[in-house]
Amino acid sequence: MIPPPGRPAPVANQVPATVLGALQGRTWSRLIQTSLLRGEFVLSSGRRSTHYIDKYRFETRPDLLRDIARLLAHLLPGETTRLAGPALGGIPLATAVALETGLPFVIVRPETKDHGTARLIEGVLEPGDAVVVIEDVVTTGAQVVRAARTVEAAGAKVLLVLAVVDRNEGGAEGVGAAGYAFRALFTLGEWPLPQK
Repeated sequence: MIPPPGRPAPVANQVPATVLGALQGRTWSRLIQTSLLRGEFVLSSGRRSTHYIDKYRFETRPDLLRDIARLLAHLLPGETTRLAGPALGGIPLATAVALETGLPFVIVRPETKDHGTARLIEGVLEPGDAVVVIEDVVTTGAQVVRAARTVEAAGAKVLLVLAVVDRNEGGAEGVGAAGYAFRALFTLGEWPLPQK
């Protein structure tokens, strides 16, 4: 059966469940090896940190991004009809998961642009869509909550906020307090950072 326009049939996840744990462990090791920086950093939340996970280092490596997308695809609720990627870091993730699953996605801007369509959401978001918002690294959750609220204001239902890394600094609680379910592929504390 051909799916109706705008609703492509999701592709079955390619990675067998029996190898997910091993893939997740290898992916964490590669992500940290590629993206962990040490020093003095100011995070988008304004907090200071002695370590920083540079999302662009893992999002710009096709081999690593592909494995992250495969793992994220297994965390999607079955009723998901669309993905959302907040600009800027959520865009490559939403794209990769869309390619893995066949689900369409939208891009959520932090503010309207002053030219072209002047939209907050780029792409097609249908009223009633069941959406998973995909984020890269979550500290407080404030940015992804803004994106989720934008998706809801457009008439869709946010099923889940899904992050690659939760810094374990209140982000899960912040997203939950805003009324959204939250999951992370990796949570600091559960997945150790290497010693200096």
